[in-house]
Amino acid sequence: MTKETYLHEKHVALGAKMVDFAGWHMPVQYTSIIEEHKTVRNAVGLFDVSHMGEVFVSGKDAIKFLNKIVPQDISKLNYEKAVYCQLPNKNGGLIDDLIIYKLGIQSYLVICNASRIDEDLNWMVRNKRGLDVKIDNQSHNYSLLAIQGPKAAALMKKMGLNTQQASFTIKEGEVCGIKVFASRTGYTGEDGFELLVENEFSEELWDKILDNGQEFGIRPIGLGARDTLRLEAALHLYGNDLDENTTPIEAGLSWSIPKDKKEDYNGKDVIMAQLQNGVEKKLIGLKMLDKSIARHDYEVYFNNEKVGKVTSGGVSPVLGANIALAYVKNIKEICTGAIVQVMIREKLHDAEVVKKPFIQKRNKVII
Repeated sequence: MTKETYLHEKHVALGAKMVDFAGWHMPVQYTSIIEEHKTVRNAVGLFDVSHMGEVFVSGKDAIKFLNKIVPQDISKLNYEKAVYCQLPNKNGGLIDDLIIYKLGIQSYLVICNASRIDEDLNWMVRNKRGLDVKIDNQSHNYSLLAIQGPKAAALMKKMGLNTQQASFTIKEGEVCGIKVFASRTGYTGEDGFELLVENEFSEELWDKILDNGQEFGIRPIGLGARDTLRLEAALHLYGNDLDENTTPIEAGLSWSIPKDKKEDYNGKDVIMAQLQNGVEKKLIGLKMLDKSIARHDYEVYFNNEKVGKVTSGGVSPVLGANIALAYVKNIKEICTGAIVQVMIREKLHDAEVVKKPFIQKRNKVII
């Protein structure tokens, strides 16, 4: 049975086109994907991302447990700070990618992808054996609203939130008198906030944000623009760019892997070996040189040899071009500026290898 967020009726009333996504009935667009995309890049947009999972981890062994299941060193995570993490299996492949927030001395919040909540929980429970840790899935009790764009902070300040917080932090606060966990994070490459709110207050909060945001040009934003926004920022989508057969090193996430973490974790031997010896495949950015669109699973060729597959592809409204992410053989000739081909409807189309992200991200805020 397809699930609905607490805000489902709000989307229907706004005339959203609804689609099934990761087992949820979600808005893909309200007006046009391009218009919604540009609203977030130029003003501010409001997303319902309540399909995401929220798992609270606490207890005497919380740090020990988290350090066992993620490559990042959770012992170094300070109060109210967040860290981007991966959840590797025994072979270093990714069960999911996560954000972990430190809420207290022995208390953490783990944000999971909607399609992976059950898999994540199963893996967590399997790995807690012998540890004094509580794993509390509260996904069904919370809604998550994302306010993204260059005017997001001004809107939140108007609504009473203390916006004096840096990127990748979380604080308890109030928005128009409604209690929230406010994190300065997002999935668009823009500045913004994600508000975790109890379900019973989610509809009121949604309405208040849209009402107060009128002077800032706010619009509700669907999953279609969410995907084009994250693609321009070269942010990974689980199931496309990440899966259980891909390691964080292959995915270009070496920057997030500590080289000096002493604790063992799932897949550590594989991941450390790849850091030292390199990988056989790599994730690259592509800009199509004609008007064709490279879709998921389309084959990539170089010098008439099949070298990989597209993982994500679509339009870049900012660049006015079509872009893609693709895994290809890790050979030095496939580098920035090289020309490869994508097989589209039995015809090869030229694409240039370009640096990631495709646009300059503007989500770093230092307080």
